[in-house]
Parts: sequence; C-alpha cells; structure tokens
Amino acid sequence: MSGKNRVVEHKTTILAPAEAAYHIIANVTDWPRIFPPTVHVEYVEQNENEERIQIWATANGEAKTWTSRRVLRPRELRVDFRQEKSQSPVAAMGGAWVIEPISEARSLVRLLHDYRAENDDPEKLSWLDKAVDRNSKAELAALKLNAELAAGAADPVLTFEDTVRIDGRVADVFDFINECQLWAERLPHVAKVVLTEDNPGLQLLEMDTRTKDGSTHSTKSVRVCFPHTRIAYKQIEVPLLMSVHIGQWIFVAGPDGVDATSRHTVVINEANVTKLLGDTAVMADAKKFVREALGTNSLTTLEHAKKYAETGN
Repeated sequence: MSGKNRVVEHKTTILAPAEAAYHIIANVTDWPRIFPPTVHVEYVEQNENEERIQIWATANGEAKTWTSRRVLRPRELRVDFRQEKSQSPVAAMGGAWVIEPISEARSLVRLLHDYRAENDDPEKLSWLDKAVDRNSKAELAALKLNAELAAGAADPVLTFEDTVRIDGRVADVFDFINECQLWAERLPHVAKVVLTEDNPGLQLLEMDTRTKDGSTHSTKSVRVCFPHTRIAYKQIEVPLLMSVHIGQWIFVAGPDGVDATSRHTVVINEANVTKLLGDTAVMADAKKFVREALGTNSLTTLEHAKKYAETGN
C-alpha cells in the first residue's frame, strides 16, 4: 500500500515586483538559461492557462526527463504543476510556485513540492529529498538573481548562430554531431571525450577542448537528441568566463542539401571578466572573446560534418 507523499516548502524573498517573478516562472522556454538544473523544455500541449511540457534536467548529477501538466493562475500569481510521466525513482511529484507581494518592489516566492518514491523505498526517498532540496534552492537563487537584475546594467546575455550549407544527407550530418564519442579522432580542437548515454537520446558529454595557446579546458554537458532535426544541450560545467552556456545544433533538410546551424546562448560571468581578460576589459570585450572562441569551434565542427556527409570521410 502506498504511503503518504512527502510535503516540503522552500522560499525566498526577492527585491523585485511579484509580477516580475511570475513572468520568469511562467515562461518555461527561458528556464534553461535561468535555472541551473534545467537543460531543455518542450511544449507538448498549450492553451491559455494550461499546458503540458516535457522537461530535461539534472537531479543529483543525473540527467532526467519527465512530462508535467501546469496550470497558470496569473491573477493569483501562482503556477501549479503535476508530473504526468515521471522517471525513476519518482512515483509521484507535484507542487506549486506561489508569489506573494510584500510591497510594490518586494515579494515572497514559495516553492511547494509533494512527492513519493517508487515502492516507498527509503533509499529512493532519500535520493528524492536531496534532489528536491538541491534543485529548489538552486532555482530560487537563480530566480532571485534574475528578477533583481538592475535596470540599465550591462546585459550579460549573448546569443548568436553560424550556419553551413551541406550537400549531403541530413542523417549523415546528424550522425556526425550525435556521435560525439568519436570527436577526439575527428575534430582537431577536441582532446578527450567521455560519453554516457544510459537512455537513448539523453547524453552526458565530458570533453576536453584545446585552446589557441595549446592548453585545454574541460566541460560537461547534458545533450537531448531529436533525430534528425536538432540536438539541444546545456553545459553543466562551464569555463570561468561564462556562468551559463546553452545551445542547439539544428538540421534543416531541403531539396538541395542541409542547412546545419550551431546556435549558442551564453551568460557572461561578469565577476571574471577583468580577471581573465585584463583590468581594462568590459562586457563587450568578453562577448567578443566568447563569440570568437565558440564560433570558431562550432564552425570547425560543422565543416568536418560537411566533409563527412559529402565524402564519407
């Protein structure tokens, strides 16, 4: 017989209007950039105040995915959610985001959860307790940070993309990007790759990348693969100049070939700009540096994918 659901609450006070916090919570498409655990979100079904979404996220360092139904209540400044299709070790999970105005410029955000582990297993429940506590604290801290961003401050967000035209099959282009376990052999800027894919299409990629000066830096990413149209990813361990890096590889097949696009969204870590780029460096310098570094590697990868799809090598 099933036991009772665990019920927990996390909360924070933010120096921002309640409506600003609600807007962030309601707009799930921006969650990968804002919330550390969230890798990717897709709408499954959407109408005025109800929606079904699929979320890919990390929990206790593991990549997970689930489908949730959300009810948006803008007048009440509340969003209720309930998982419809959970992933082990979750048997049931739901809750609500509740925003309470304290003043015109200050609000209280409460994040409520109720959940139960598979078979009411104590070890699985302990795993869930840690995951819910860790992710809730990370999400509330990120919500507070983003809602409180001062108007007029230097915008730390950079979004850009590069596209290469390929005279080949979209399946071959997709395979080259999907088979990242081979990148150390195929790409000159990749020194080492470790790929884990316990669930098909949900990848954990650890990679060492060579820089211009010959040194290497390590990153860790969660990738969500949609054959043969796109691969969405989020770096969960990023270089010091970034606080967030999300992106997509997008493949559009046409009668004359494939348009392969690499799209990046980066949040610059402003605290490290002068440390890494010099005392006179500003946000624009950091964006230029990141644009060049990421764009060069992405275009190199796409050019090698082009050669592979067009020649088989």
